[in-house]
Amino acid sequence: MASWKTYLTRLGYRIDRGVDKFQRFSQRFEDDALVVWPYLTYGTTSRIFIKGRVLEAQALRAASEDDSRWRNFRSALKRFTSDEIANAKVRVNFQNQTKELVTDEEGFFETWLEPSSFLSTDTNDKNLYSFSVELLAPLRKEQTETLFQGQVMVPQNPTFGIISDVDDTILQSDATRVLRMARKVLFNNARTRLPFEGVAEFYQKLNQNKNPLFYVSSSPWNLYDLLVEFLEINDIPLGPLLLRDWGISDNELLPTGHAGHKLGAIKQILDTYPHLPFILIGDSGQEDPEIYSEVVTAYPGRILAIYIRDVSLGRRTEAINTLAQNVIAAQSELLLVPDTTVAEEHARSRGWIES
Repeated sequence: MASWKTYLTRLGYRIDRGVDKFQRFSQRFEDDALVVWPYLTYGTTSRIFIKGRVLEAQALRAASEDDSRWRNFRSALKRFTSDEIANAKVRVNFQNQTKELVTDEEGFFETWLEPSSFLSTDTNDKNLYSFSVELLAPLRKEQTETLFQGQVMVPQNPTFGIISDVDDTILQSDATRVLRMARKVLFNNARTRLPFEGVAEFYQKLNQNKNPLFYVSSSPWNLYDLLVEFLEINDIPLGPLLLRDWGISDNELLPTGHAGHKLGAIKQILDTYPHLPFILIGDSGQEDPEIYSEVVTAYPGRILAIYIRDVSLGRRTEAINTLAQNVIAAQSELLLVPDTTVAEEHARSRGWIES
């Protein structure tokens, strides 16, 4: 017999679907311009991944340290109440290869493209290539722009890759304390959110302008622009941000599960670069140790090391040490570290960063 939680989840899902249907109907009579967000993605010289979203345009300006809590709250509200455009038609163009796509119920589109010829990396010192997304339909009365530019990262001769979590790994979030996290999300901005000490320098040393960084997080896509701005402001190397849709599903009322999204994103990255070893970086606040341990088991010999920032004040030490023994058996190592300095010293001892 189904529990009350199951009934509540199903009810929430039906209400959410109903609201979405009404929203799509009302959008037919709106004139506001639409915007296409082509996310920074990744690929190889022969195959690239493209992902983006179509939304109603929102007037969001760059963050300032002097912004009031009220202004930050209004910006956060705009991000979380943005209207996604389902069934929008777009045309993706990369290296003269085109494909027409239709957005899903949450306004997302994604595809893989294979260039007609191998990409040359000799003349590209930033590992980035441009692609365009043209909005084909719907075209609103106030629509003045239909062509949007995105970028795809294609690593050049990397030694290894880095996959990192965001909340409580590079960004101080208090993700295990819902009210504290909500206050930081709603009343701060990209300039007032704080990174952990030493993260920028450590990631720069790992990156070396050639080793790709991927940020796999359960943060919602609504925060994409804020997180990109946060990375740039704090001189943390930019890389694809693989976030999560926070919409209500038929089996989850709140986005409390992390494993499915993170495992799927990480496995796609590892499969895209089958000969590249990786370093995984996360924290002890949620499921990163368990997720990364599963990755090591699924890809033996591919993971150089796992660094887990201890934000649980020792409460999970025994469980994580048990996982560490399993990781050793799978030809890798897992370190529970108090701060970035310890992780950096270990990476230096292994020769992954310069001494």
